[in-house]
Amino acid sequence: MERVLVLNASYEPLNVCTLRRAHVLVWKGKAEILESHDAPLRSASTAFARPHVIRLVSYVRVPRGVSRRISRRVLFARDGWQCAYCGTGSNRLTLDHIVPRSRGGKSVWENVVASCAPCNHRKGDRLLEETSMTLRTTPRPPTPVLFIRLTAEHIPDVWRTYLPGLDLAAAAA
Repeated sequence: MERVLVLNASYEPLNVCTLRRAHVLVWKGKAEILESHDAPLRSASTAFARPHVIRLVSYVRVPRGVSRRISRRVLFARDGWQCAYCGTGSNRLTLDHIVPRSRGGKSVWENVVASCAPCNHRKGDRLLEETSMTLRTTPRPPTPVLFIRLTAEHIPDVWRTYLPGLDLAAAAA
């Protein structure tokens, strides 16, 4: 299935959609094609440009306070598939609340990190101050580019111009 990169009117990456959805947005005048494939879309009597990157004509306000639901896959990708405490790239990663839920910690992006099973077990339901453990980085909500990278199996070279901060090594993995 072909995928198309969708940009906001401000050229901010929003999402990835199917070729069919992108064509409908362009045909209805809600988006314009910025990059297209060489091979057109054909009907019985007409040929249309095959979109590769589209930009919405009207700006879509993306609420920043409401972030997407936490999933293990996105969390592990945000943390580089490594433990936030020791940095090992374990295949036994778990989700850890920095401030444990038993101590009033919330399930928000700023309070959850990827943790290997031994570090998660060692920390238990204690606060970081009560352990000798430290975080390697400060957890933040993931960027839209991360969701795009996880949605698309392959990031085409044409998209890279529109995806600031794309980690080329992680995109190839």
